[in-house]
Amino acid sequence: MRAFAMSDSHPRNPGTALAPDWFDEVQVNRSAAERRAATITASRSVKKDHQAAWLLRAIQCIDLTTLAGDDTPGKVRRLCAKARQPVRPDLLAVMGVADIGLTTGAVCVYPTMVPHAVRALEGSGIPVASVATGFPAGLTPLPQRLAEITYAIEQGAAEIDIVITRAHVLLGNWTALYDEIAAMRAACGTAHLKTILATGELGTLTNVYRASMVAMQAGADFIKTSTGKETENATLPVSLTMLRALRDYGARTGYRIGFKPAGGLRTARDAMNWLALMKEEAGNDWLKPDLFRIGASSLLADIERQLEHHVTGRYAAASHHALS
Repeated sequence: MRAFAMSDSHPRNPGTALAPDWFDEVQVNRSAAERRAATITASRSVKKDHQAAWLLRAIQCIDLTTLAGDDTPGKVRRLCAKARQPVRPDLLAVMGVADIGLTTGAVCVYPTMVPHAVRALEGSGIPVASVATGFPAGLTPLPQRLAEITYAIEQGAAEIDIVITRAHVLLGNWTALYDEIAAMRAACGTAHLKTILATGELGTLTNVYRASMVAMQAGADFIKTSTGKETENATLPVSLTMLRALRDYGARTGYRIGFKPAGGLRTARDAMNWLALMKEEAGNDWLKPDLFRIGASSLLADIERQLEHHVTGRYAAASHHALS
């Protein structure tokens, strides 16, 4: 396994003109979405070596994240060290994968922490992602939000996770939403844009679908569920809805858009469920970090704990797999 750039296997989404006719007649049935999501996770059971392989893939797709008020340069450096070596070498050696160059997909931090992460990851091939645009509420003035994107990129961020103005979705003001995201995409330049929809604050799955489509039309490289700060973060029905929008956009334009669930994914079982969803709904190409990321922090510790159980038959205390 090696670090993937987002553009490794597909051209970047250039966006389109705003086209409300692509989504204004769409209605998402929540009950049907919930049934479909439950079916996917219930029907796929992966065990033993196959499960270990899936968990290694999940690690490669993690945006290892710290977005706390008490973040310090030292904490970020320790997190970056974990991103470089996410699983103990002795466990990888027993599994016969010591030479795969396993790393996480990225490290995600606040803009002021970007230079510390960049220095800590130098030579690793691991990109630094930065939240921006008034994260998590996104309610600062637009010029200030755009300036924050510019600052993060100047500090070395290769990926920018922006947040949208939820009111534009709740009011159906698609032009305002499109213009806002398009301006953020332009500010990103060559840095890739991950658009956080904060789906737990959008009210309906229909709104989730429509906001996803507008974000992609405005040039988003990834669509992302949540900031991790909402009352409700990533759920399987929400993710299913966003993946259906992603597929529909691809069918119309030929461009592949990435997907990132974030918030509330804490266990190896969560990682397996989302990998199963990606495989069933998007296909094998979306099981790679150029098209799939998981925004998480504690998730990695549980995955490593499960891998240790796979190797030794025993569960270690969670404190044995600290992230920083």
